[in-house]
Amino acid sequence: MAEVTLRRFELSDVDAMMAWASDPQVAAFCRWEPYESREPLLAFLRDTVLPHPWFRAVCAPGSGAVVGAVSVAPSKAERCRGELGYVLARAHWGKGVATAAVRRALRDVFAEVEGLRRVEALVDVDNPASQRVAEKAGLRREGVLRRHYWHKGRARDMVMYSFLASDPLPE
Repeated sequence: MAEVTLRRFELSDVDAMMAWASDPQVAAFCRWEPYESREPLLAFLRDTVLPHPWFRAVCAPGSGAVVGAVSVAPSKAERCRGELGYVLARAHWGKGVATAAVRRALRDVFAEVEGLRRVEALVDVDNPASQRVAEKAGLRREGVLRRHYWHKGRARDMVMYSFLASDPLPE
């Protein structure tokens, strides 16, 4: 099987991104609402994704189609920390694509972001699939942060995961 690859986004990825960013099931645990039109998504790509220090397109094995995104946002308070985020088109759920993308991101980001020593992921307690992705990718579950995050109208419990630059990557 071909490998999942990561690359920087381009403005021309907007239509591929729209295919999954407009899906309510994909957006359910994301900070954003499903996109209803191309223009706001293009603005997000141009104004947020392209200038972001580490925001990558997840490219499907074989075809290279953009089927998701993975990002590590540096902490404003502590430069040694970054917050991991990932999202994947529903057609690719349950196939190991997200896990492979997160593993690749963990492998690459420590070499590319100076001073980064810890990557954190906050995963909703009601999103067991995303918790499995984090665990299979090698992140350690640290605990539950109760009522930690206001999300789409209510305070949510979040599972904290981490991966250190010194942790071994799973095969």
